[in-house]
Amino acid sequence: MAGAIIENMSTKKLVIVGVILLLFQAFSFMVGGLIAPSPTTAVHYLATKCVDTVKTHHKGSKWFMPWGPDQCSKIRDFDEATAKRIEANNIVFAVHIPLPNREMSAWFQFMLVILQFDIAFKIKNPIDDGALVTMDVGLAYRDSTLSEWTEMAHSIEHRKLSCNFTATKTFENEGRYYDCDLLPFMEVGSVAHKYYLLNIRLPVNERKKVNIGIGEIKDIRLVSIHQNGGFTKVWFAMKTFLTPSILIIMIWYWKRITQMTRPPVLLEKVIFALGISMTFINIPVEWFSVGFDWTWMLLFGDIRQGIFYAMLLSFWIIFCGEHLMDQTERNRFSVYWKQVGPIVFGSFCLFIFDMCERGVQLKNPFYSIWASDVGTELAMAFIIVAGICACLYFLFLCFMVFQVFRNVSGKRSSLPAMTKARRLHYEGLIFRFKFLMLVTLACAAMTVIFFIISQVNEGHWHWGGYTVQVNSAFFTGIYGMWNLYVFALMFLYAPSHKRYGDEQSSADQGGNSGEDIQLTTTITHVDGPTEIYKMTGKEAQE
Repeated sequence: MAGAIIENMSTKKLVIVGVILLLFQAFSFMVGGLIAPSPTTAVHYLATKCVDTVKTHHKGSKWFMPWGPDQCSKIRDFDEATAKRIEANNIVFAVHIPLPNREMSAWFQFMLVILQFDIAFKIKNPIDDGALVTMDVGLAYRDSTLSEWTEMAHSIEHRKLSCNFTATKTFENEGRYYDCDLLPFMEVGSVAHKYYLLNIRLPVNERKKVNIGIGEIKDIRLVSIHQNGGFTKVWFAMKTFLTPSILIIMIWYWKRITQMTRPPVLLEKVIFALGISMTFINIPVEWFSVGFDWTWMLLFGDIRQGIFYAMLLSFWIIFCGEHLMDQTERNRFSVYWKQVGPIVFGSFCLFIFDMCERGVQLKNPFYSIWASDVGTELAMAFIIVAGICACLYFLFLCFMVFQVFRNVSGKRSSLPAMTKARRLHYEGLIFRFKFLMLVTLACAAMTVIFFIISQVNEGHWHWGGYTVQVNSAFFTGIYGMWNLYVFALMFLYAPSHKRYGDEQSSADQGGNSGEDIQLTTTITHVDGPTEIYKMTGKEAQE
């Protein structure tokens, strides 16, 4: 074998491969844009105010239904409760998910619930600075309208109010509502049951200052967000199709590598490792979440994506670095510890951050790192720093690509001394390599943009700010781009059976022997997958 496919394949065939990959890339965007619905759906709920007439809230044995044949005893507002002398501790806010005559589905994958209080302004009952709402919350489920509710989780939760009153605080404006931020309430990692019921109590204890100074709460509104079932099916279908594609090309690639007489170099090893990480994220284990109540699937998905991010970012550094270093430094992973180390450390920090929220939510779905001031500041700082680091990484990668281009251009000074045919051959190799580097930069740019938008989109409900609408086409397009990029790398950098110059006359080869030495294409101790790799890594020789 001699050289890689990227250098030995004819231009016509290479263009055909490129067009096919481009068509698949366009198709991956079209799948999300034309077939799949939007990734998520938000459903709004207004909590029903139920009355606990038998005072069973200490026993926790009774669940309050807002509607249906076994619905609770209800009141319209707190004025009615005052008239009937119903205490605040006997009022239960009940929310049934989903709405009447509908069912939840395992295809929804997860359920995120956001809470907002409707608080009226009263001069005699204002909201104190740093007011903390204490909630006694319970979550139950059932799979039939005739069966009993089964408790899924119960917790005492605290949420800090962040409300503004835009009007003047006068008697004339009493009754107008505060503008309160959305509050994180609950996240469940699977939707394995058809019906869910939330019961929320706001216990009042003046002696312990529980729920004192929180204003006059009129209503509780919830927003339930879940993944669309149609998008889930399209996503699973993509994973099912792409898994064998990457697996087959990865096995074929490594088989060709092992058939060579020389051992594989670092660049070939990291391409193979990238294929493994792509296969790991592709394997559609999510199919099992349709039949099993696996609440840890969200966390597992984040871990898989984190491993792929770390491998992809590390690969780009090594890919550029191997075309910059001389033969004495390259082909050693330890040389890259200064660049790869921060990537690994950042990925580990992402894992710890995820474990601090979704890891705890495996036991308590009502837990949120955003519920406290310290947690909110840490989470906000983490998202901002992650975005800045992603941008800095991309700028550093652009600098490395620039250095690679400059290094390759420096080696081109040897080309004019060659025969025309051989010079054109090497100029073609250099053009192909530069084109691949530009594709790599484009892939890196899209990956960084996707990472930042994903972080912002995931956190926008928590901070109550503006959101970036992520279309399904963006998800499927980026996912398809990663697979096509990894597929192309393993195909193009696989050793070729074709040897350039087989059809050249022996006289022509003999006349070019000096050129071979100058460009280090036949130097025995300079091993590598491509001619460009050998050329850039060899120090100038006379």
